[in-house]
Amino acid sequence: MKVRFDASGEVLVVTGGAHGIGAALARGYAAAGGTVAVLDVSPAEELDGVEGIEQYRTDVSDRDAVLTAVGKIVAAHGRVDALVAGAAVQPRTPVVDTRPEEWRRTLAVNLDGVVWSCQAVLPHMIEQRSGAIVVFASGLAHMGRAEASAYAASKGALIPFAKSLAAEVAGHRVRVNTVFPGVIDTPQFQAANPTGGEREHWERTTGIGTPEDVVGPLLYLLSEAATMTGSTLTRDRAFGKG
Repeated sequence: MKVRFDASGEVLVVTGGAHGIGAALARGYAAAGGTVAVLDVSPAEELDGVEGIEQYRTDVSDRDAVLTAVGKIVAAHGRVDALVAGAAVQPRTPVVDTRPEEWRRTLAVNLDGVVWSCQAVLPHMIEQRSGAIVVFASGLAHMGRAEASAYAASKGALIPFAKSLAAEVAGHRVRVNTVFPGVIDTPQFQAANPTGGEREHWERTTGIGTPEDVVGPLLYLLSEAATMTGSTLTRDRAFGKG
């Protein structure tokens, strides 16, 4: 059975959408008829010229910059229907070697950036009485990993944040859910797993998916078919892999 999603007339904000899952989602949402605004500190050459996709060079750790970018998006399109908060950094540093600025930067992007992005879109969603927010968590929030304490801590904090926000805005008909995308072959994954042995470990235990593998689940969560809020969608294994 093929399920098709129609995003015609809707506007999606994707943070961290220049590469990886965010870029794949941007292409998928635009192909479904929607408009996508990508917020990222990096340029997205792979998205240049793609119809329906706009780019806003934005550091999500900067609250004022996020508010400004979303203000421009709403001024241009009159609405914002969805937010996927995927911007993240993933340093690999032992705790004893973690510098204060590295710790703060990780939480500023991975945690604060989600908060500022939600703050920016929610007034518009509340006024519309409709909206969908998806927050990216990580399996490392539960199982941990050596040299990934800052990343795991930031992702772990997002789970209760998203659940609490879901309860807060449910009365405004805004849904907030969390996604665990699984192990996906993105530039960030490659940087965090630089050795062949690490990649072999993930291939053996979970399989390694592609960014496109996550687009369907995300489109579902953003659609009216996803009638839940405060929930978590988890991709434990790459289907057909391993």
